[in-house]
Amino acid sequence: MSDCTPGRRAIVAVQLIMLCVVAACDRTETGSGADEQAAAVENVEAMAREHADDTAEPSEAALAEPQQAVTAERLAYAEVDDELVYGHFAFPSDMIEPLPAVIMIHEWWGLNDNIRSMAERLAGEGYIVLAVDLFGGQVATTPEAARQLMMSAVENRDSLTSNMEQAYAFVTQTAGAPRVASLGWCFGGGWSLNTAMLFPEELDAAVIYYGQVTDDESRLSPLQVPILGLFGSEDRGIKLESVRRFEGALERLGKDHEIQVYEGAGHAFANPSGNNFNAEYAADAWNRTLDFLSAHLGKGPT
Repeated sequence: MSDCTPGRRAIVAVQLIMLCVVAACDRTETGSGADEQAAAVENVEAMAREHADDTAEPSEAALAEPQQAVTAERLAYAEVDDELVYGHFAFPSDMIEPLPAVIMIHEWWGLNDNIRSMAERLAGEGYIVLAVDLFGGQVATTPEAARQLMMSAVENRDSLTSNMEQAYAFVTQTAGAPRVASLGWCFGGGWSLNTAMLFPEELDAAVIYYGQVTDDESRLSPLQVPILGLFGSEDRGIKLESVRRFEGALERLGKDHEIQVYEGAGHAFANPSGNNFNAEYAADAWNRTLDFLSAHLGKGPT
């Protein structure tokens, strides 16, 4: 992993200052209803049950090397609650013109080294990747710590919304990405869908790895974002019934979507961290992800 040049850093720093001012002035007030907040809190408890005996150790997914040389660094992309937010910014080292971008959203452990590895792995496929931080710079190594971080995050939804709005502004305005997708696992999978609903016409694709979903057609109706959903039939946190209701709502609304359910798979079968990894299903899900992103974003040479 190598750093950007000093010149690039200076340019990005100036652009970030301008971006934060614009974002602060142009932020959309979204909020959430009582039912939505209750569902988010319930999802935290469901994730705590699913990960009760899990660890934050890297899975095979996080150990794979990028397909080409990648440049990556820790970079401020937003300002939330008067604090700069740092993400992991990665792109092919031979990039000349801006490439399509993927906003990558971490699982409930936070923006750890495993997520950074996944960001670099995806960048090696020919994308700009911004792995965001929704936990204020904190990462968890135990299920109880992860539960506390996730609970704190869902209780501050407006801050997370601002974070994602600025992440989108960063990749489009500062990085110059012509097309943008969101992608996340678990907690991040739910926020991948939330990002699509924040940018229902602007976002070009969204990948949801067993994240919290909804069948509320009033929320899904504005979506013009193609959706790829990857779920396990035996997931007790993101239950199959909720996945089928989500799928049904998308079908009734005529939305562009692909829902893949892996028979026998539990929660977190493709996570970058943890003990629930299923190599066969994770490989298939990753290949589907790459095909989906290529179809809706295109990519640079690899």
